[in-house]
Amino acid sequence: MRYSIIVPVFNRPDEVDELLGSLTRQTLKDFEVIIVEDGSKKPCKDVCDKYASILSLHYHYKDNSGPGQSRNYGAERAQGEWLIVLDSDVVLPEGYLQAVNNGISRYEIRGARCENSGSAETNLEPRTSNLEPRDIDAWGGPDKAHESFTSVQKAISYSMTSFFTTGGIRGGKTKLDKFFPRSYNMGIRRKVYQELGGFSKMRFGEDIDFSYRIVEAGYKTRLLPSAWVWHKRRTDFRKFFRQVFNSGIARINLEKRHPGTLKLVHLLPMAFTIGVIGCLLLFCLGAGLYAEGEWLDANGIRPTDNMHQGVGFTFCILALFPLLLYSGLIFIDSSIRNRSLWVGMLSIPAAFTQLMGYGLGFIESWWKRCVLKQDEFTAFEKNFYK
Repeated sequence: MRYSIIVPVFNRPDEVDELLGSLTRQTLKDFEVIIVEDGSKKPCKDVCDKYASILSLHYHYKDNSGPGQSRNYGAERAQGEWLIVLDSDVVLPEGYLQAVNNGISRYEIRGARCENSGSAETNLEPRTSNLEPRDIDAWGGPDKAHESFTSVQKAISYSMTSFFTTGGIRGGKTKLDKFFPRSYNMGIRRKVYQELGGFSKMRFGEDIDFSYRIVEAGYKTRLLPSAWVWHKRRTDFRKFFRQVFNSGIARINLEKRHPGTLKLVHLLPMAFTIGVIGCLLLFCLGAGLYAEGEWLDANGIRPTDNMHQGVGFTFCILALFPLLLYSGLIFIDSSIRNRSLWVGMLSIPAAFTQLMGYGLGFIESWWKRCVLKQDEFTAFEKNFYK
């Protein structure tokens, strides 16, 4: 069998129904599906039973241990040459698996040619000697927002994929950092997965940790731009904040595990957060000075055009200008990309939530781990999927 699709699930029966429905429409049929129920109180077994006669589907229930360990549980029972890891909140276009197969085949042919020519590009050390020559060992694909998604989901999707928010590091063509596969849409050779031991016990950031370990072991990761998925992400800003806050925490945890992986692009949300806080403080100072000038003028202590009002007004303008400029940029870009002024408007709070949530988590983790020397932690571990 060519592909094993592994999906960890926690209280998401409706999403699993949509995902399995999209799998029945794939043009390439050489795959199995492994659903791992991670201690759900709302199991999806009835949904899986509905597709059991249509798909090569295997359903497993286990105690809750988090997404990484659930993927490992599924990988242990997989038969495919390639393991494809998906989140339960994705939906696949009809040509998804064909695009995956085309991308992998193209790189495998390239790897074989390099091997025949004796190119140094196929120096695979430190790989095991029984693995055949190739130019791809793991891959990841981008994500998009479907037309049926809610306006909030489209706004959140924009904030997670736009160059103006994440630097395009989640699979876009324009990016500020090297691409690493993410667990919502990634694949890896089963032999490589087994050799590396799969995902670690990190509760958040475990997919990036795995991608780092793949690269550090000498294997090649590739972006397959045509192998994209529709990704629903979170359904409201509160849940979204919790997600990105934990991502900020995970970034410091990842740097501790993999020194040197912290890049400039990862520092931008922290700088943005500090900048926004600074602007708000400057605005409060300016408003205070202006109000003080009004009070002084009302009591006949200063003339109408006193210094307090002038300085206060200037501070307010300086504080609001960068925030309004950035908000305008997000609004225009998102409105054009989503063809919706409403989604463009919602993308403003989505962008601020994404950057400041990540930035605040990053700052807290830096303080606890780098200054106070505490052990690895996760803020919302008990409510990971809610």
